[in-house]
Amino acid sequence: MQVNRDYYIIDRKEWNHYLQDLDNPFDINLTNEQLNSLTSLNDSLTIRDAIEVYKPLTQLISIYRENYNQLETKRAKFMGISEKIPPFIIGIAGGVAVGKSTTARLLKLFLAHAYPELNVELVTTDGFLYPNKVLQEKGIMNRKGFPESYNMEKLEQFLVDVKSNKEEIVYPKYSHSIYDIIEDGSNVLRNPQILIVEGINVLQTAENSNVFMSDFWDLSVYVDADSDMIEKWFYQRFRLLVLQAKDRPDDYYHQFRQLSYEKAMQMARDTWRNINLVNLQEYILPTRNRANIVIHKEDHHYINELWIKKY
Repeated sequence: MQVNRDYYIIDRKEWNHYLQDLDNPFDINLTNEQLNSLTSLNDSLTIRDAIEVYKPLTQLISIYRENYNQLETKRAKFMGISEKIPPFIIGIAGGVAVGKSTTARLLKLFLAHAYPELNVELVTTDGFLYPNKVLQEKGIMNRKGFPESYNMEKLEQFLVDVKSNKEEIVYPKYSHSIYDIIEDGSNVLRNPQILIVEGINVLQTAENSNVFMSDFWDLSVYVDADSDMIEKWFYQRFRLLVLQAKDRPDDYYHQFRQLSYEKAMQMARDTWRNINLVNLQEYILPTRNRANIVIHKEDHHYINELWIKKY
C-alpha cells in the first residue's frame, strides 16, 4: 500500500485481499450477458474484474452505510425524532467517457445483492441539464456539460427532497440519442433506501451558491484516468455511437454519417480539445480530492488502483 497526503493507494492485486466475512455476506453470480448489459458502450470489463474490484468495494461501502445508519439512529433518539432514516446517497463523478455509468450500474447491482431487503436506485444528473433550446437562448450550447449548463437549483431541490424522505419525486428525463431533455417525459423516484447519483458535476458547486453537491453525499466515488487515456476512449465511443446511429435518422449521431470519416473525426477532436478536455481540467478533475474513494484506470479500462481517503 502506498500513501500520499490524502489517500491510501491500494494496488489492484492487493485490493482483492480485502474481501471480508462481514455481518451481511453476499454471493453474486454474474453472467457475461448480464455484465454486457451493464457495461458502457466503450468500456471493458470481465466477470473477474467485477468480482475482484466491486465485491470488496461493496463491502467497504457497507461499512460506511452501517456507520451512517448508527449515527442517524442515535441522533434521532437524542433529538426525539421518529422519522425514518433518510436514504444513503452515493455520488459518482469523473470525466466524459471514463466509465462512470458502468461503475454506477455495477454498484447498484452489487448493493442490491448485498441488501436484498432495500430499494437501491440510480439517477444520473443528465436530466438536470437545461434543455438545448434554453442553452441556445443563453448562448452556451458549446458549453453543454459545463457547470452553468445545469439547472443546479432544480438538482439541489431534488436532493433535498430525497433527504427529506419525500415518497415520490418527479425529475426530468434525458435522452442521449436525441442529445436533449425529453419535453413530455419524466422519471419518478420512489422510496430509495440507497441512492446512487452519477454525473460529471456531482462534486461541484453551483455559481452563486454556498451548497456543494458533496454536501448531500454520504459517500463519494471519483472514476479517474489520465486525460490522454480518456481522450482515446472518447474517440472510441464516438465512433461506436456514429456506427449505431446508421439506421436511426432521429439519433443525434446520425448527422455524422453524412460526413466523411476524416471530417467526423476532426469534429470529435475539436469537441474533445475545446469542450471536454477544458471541462475536465478546469471543473471536473479539481473536484477529485473531494471524493472518499478514487477508482483509477489505465489502458483498456483496467482498474489498477483504488484510493481510499485517509480522513
